[in-house]
Amino acid sequence: MADVPTARVPFFTQLREMKWNFWVANLIEAFERLAFFGVRAVVPLYMVSPDTGLGLTFTEKGAIFMVWALIQCLLPMISGGYTESYGYRKSMYVAFIINIAGYCLMANTTGFWTMMAAGALVGTGTAIFKPPVQGSVAKSLNEGNSAMGFGLFYWMVNIGGFFAPMLGSALRGNDFNPTWNHVFYGAAIVTAINFIPATFLFREPEIKKADKDKSPVQVFVDTMLVLWQDRPMLRFLLVVSGFWFMFMQLWDLLPNFIDEWVDTRDVGSLVSSNGFLAEKFLMSDGAAKPELLINIDALTIIILVIPISFLLGKYRMIFALMAGMIVGLIGFVGAGMTQVGVYCALGIFVFAIGEIMCSPKFSEYIGMSAPPDKKALYMGYSNIPFAIGWALGNGVSGPLYDAFSSKVALGRRYLVENLGVPESFAMSEEALPAKLVERALEASLDGASTDKIQKVVGQVSTRLDEIDALKEAKEITPEAAAEMAQQAMAPLDALSTGIDSYHATSVLWTAYNPWVIWILLGIIGALSVAGMWWNYRASTKKTVA
Repeated sequence: MADVPTARVPFFTQLREMKWNFWVANLIEAFERLAFFGVRAVVPLYMVSPDTGLGLTFTEKGAIFMVWALIQCLLPMISGGYTESYGYRKSMYVAFIINIAGYCLMANTTGFWTMMAAGALVGTGTAIFKPPVQGSVAKSLNEGNSAMGFGLFYWMVNIGGFFAPMLGSALRGNDFNPTWNHVFYGAAIVTAINFIPATFLFREPEIKKADKDKSPVQVFVDTMLVLWQDRPMLRFLLVVSGFWFMFMQLWDLLPNFIDEWVDTRDVGSLVSSNGFLAEKFLMSDGAAKPELLINIDALTIIILVIPISFLLGKYRMIFALMAGMIVGLIGFVGAGMTQVGVYCALGIFVFAIGEIMCSPKFSEYIGMSAPPDKKALYMGYSNIPFAIGWALGNGVSGPLYDAFSSKVALGRRYLVENLGVPESFAMSEEALPAKLVERALEASLDGASTDKIQKVVGQVSTRLDEIDALKEAKEITPEAAAEMAQQAMAPLDALSTGIDSYHATSVLWTAYNPWVIWILLGIIGALSVAGMWWNYRASTKKTVA
């Protein structure tokens, strides 16, 4: 399909021409995103939390997301071919079952390997789910309404994406009463609901008899061959990967960065007057939960995606893609360059504008460029940029965060380099557990002696281990454990009456500039923009010649 602007079709005419399956696919996608993003909004926090979560390092978290990404984003290149061969509805059923199993396992994780397995299951289910739904959307549109159709589809995606973090935030509890498993079981229930529209509302698209008779091996071979032969499409997918590198770090890394570095009490003050909202979406000190800020992305898309998609309908797809990538890059870097909650929120808003300009146009370009009988197959190919961007992003960002931005790691460094605390104590997980590093830093900044800090840390650490043992043995409730842990921390709190967490965070921010990670990650996005321009210029010259 040539990348040329088309005559604008009246708005309501475009709506009337959208087929039944377009609306059903949107409904199914909204429920799937409600489950998926509810988990994705909180699971980065759960993985690394030393207090109430798994206590993984950022490198370990990045490894899990990298494997998850490769499975979820590369498998559709194969599963899309199977969808075209064996049926759209069957593919959805298989996807639902696998995702439910993954979410249930996630609710019962005990460490790195069980979380890795749970992520792999959810990645597999999501990979099988995407081609039939996206292919149904592509089959239900034409060149006259494709821009609006994919804009509406993206709007419905973000309906689920907006309510999901809100639901996940409410279900995960707070710092004194964490209930992470409620989020994962809730996602399993929402996924199960999708069996209803898939069974009773969805109309199975026609499948060629020749495709039905193909063996799985032949489907795989044909799928890979089609992609290899379409070199312009393959080159385009590789170049645009940088945008998804940025996009996935908004979900995978920014929640952790906000949790550790950004003072969101100013954002929290906007909802603190409502008792119900404050209980569900604020931390005990009035700070907004990170997922509340991340949700600005979905809210912005819900409000603006339809009018922006309509306005962009008359422009070249490549122009909209490049403009969106540039705006997204500005918002991405800006969101991580500040400790002020409202400024971080503004950066997320700007990124969302870029996403609106870029992401629907990307799906439109793939869907409208695909041959009529290979819509699901090509929509499977559209996951290649996600695979590269998501996997590369987590493979790079995890170690980078541990090296440049981890609050625990920088807190240990500051104790040694600036406060004279012995390295044998400050750098030892056994002597100074990660969950107590910030409290030890606060006490040291307030003038407490190293000997006193070491003694109190040892006492508190022993008591917390005893409480964890009681909790694991189910001799006390999670609520009682949280209350006992708060009481156990009292001796450390008494050592830092003049220094709070926000002051200690500002000291580390000034000393080590943890925001530099967003500059390093943003370079990839800038290279992607340059690559998109080069690819467009090269294609134009070739066409003219």
